[in-house]
Amino acid sequence: MIRLPMFGRSQRSCTVVGAPSKQLPSWSDSMQLWLEADAGSSFSAAADRVWAGSAADVAVVELDDVHGQSEALSLVGLVDWILVRCSDWTMIPLENIVAAANGSGTRIAAAISSQVDLRGAAHALQHGVDALLLPEDEALWVEASSIAGERKSPDEAPSKSESTLLFAQITSIESGGVGERVCVDLIERLEEGEGMLIGSSANALALIHGETIPSEFVPTRPFRINAGAVHAYCLMADGSTCYLSELAAGDEVAISDVAGSLRSASIGRLKIERRPFLLIRFSNKVSGSGQVILQQAETVRLVGESGDVSVTELSVGEQIMIRFSSGMRHIGRGLEGEMNER
Repeated sequence: MIRLPMFGRSQRSCTVVGAPSKQLPSWSDSMQLWLEADAGSSFSAAADRVWAGSAADVAVVELDDVHGQSEALSLVGLVDWILVRCSDWTMIPLENIVAAANGSGTRIAAAISSQVDLRGAAHALQHGVDALLLPEDEALWVEASSIAGERKSPDEAPSKSESTLLFAQITSIESGGVGERVCVDLIERLEEGEGMLIGSSANALALIHGETIPSEFVPTRPFRINAGAVHAYCLMADGSTCYLSELAAGDEVAISDVAGSLRSASIGRLKIERRPFLLIRFSNKVSGSGQVILQQAETVRLVGESGDVSVTELSVGEQIMIRFSSGMRHIGRGLEGEMNER
C-alpha cells in the first residue's frame, strides 16, 4: 500500500461527501486539494476534502463544449462551489469561469488527472482555481502540493484594483491612418461635461465628450459620442469593458462626468464608417501612460484643464482627463493581476 507523504501539511481527519475540513478559502488563500476516493484511502490524510461524487454545496459541470461553459457561468453566484470536469482539457473555458467567479462568492474546483494540466488550472489568469480534485496518484499529489505552496498564504492581503479620473499630459499626436470609426448613439441626451471612457488600454481610458457642443459646421447631436476606432475599449455600466466592435443596441454603457461620477445609458444605434484618425498618446508620471485613436474631426472632443477641447486643436504638452486603473481584465471583467497593453 502506498503511504503518501504529508508534504508539509498537518494531519487531520476528512469527511466524506461533505463539508470541507476547514474554512473555505478566498483567492488570497492557499489552494485546496481534494481527493477523489473513498474515505479509507491512504491519501485522505493529506486532502482538504474527500470527494465521494456529490455534495450539497457543490454543483458538478461537464465542461466538454460551449453548453457546459454556459451552464457553469449560469451557476456563478448561486452556489458555493462549481466542480468542472473536462474529458479533453482546455484552458479558455476554465479561464472564463474563473473570471466570472471573481468576487461572486462562488469558488471553482477543477478535476485534474494529468500533471501537465496542474499548473495551468492552478494559475489560470494569475489566480487559478480554488481547489484541485485529484485521483489516487502519488506523483500527481506531490506536484500538486508543490504548486499549492506557491499560492498566497491566508495572511497575505491581495492588491486592490483601483481606478480614478486624473489629468495626463499629451506626449504625441500623429496620424492614425484610416479605419472604421464607431459613433455610439444613446436613447437619451447627454449633459455638457459628460461622455464615454474610451482607450486602447483598458487601464487608461480617455473621457470622450459627447456631441453636445454647438459648432458652426454641424448641429449638435446630444445623444452621440464619436467614440473612436473599432479596436478600442469602452467602460460599460457594470464596470466591465467591451470592444467598440462588440457593442450592440440595448447594451448599457457607463457615462462619466468631469468629476468621475458614473451613470448608465442604453445604446439605441451604432454608426460605423471609414474615417481618418489621430493617434493621441498621453502619460501621467504616477499612474502610467496610454493612447487613444479618434476620428480627425472638429466635433470630436476630449476634456482638458479648461474644459472640452477638439482633437484638431490639441497640442503636445496639454493635459487631458483619463480614468486610470490597475489590475488586468479577461473578457472585460476586472481581475487582480498584471497586464501591459501598448
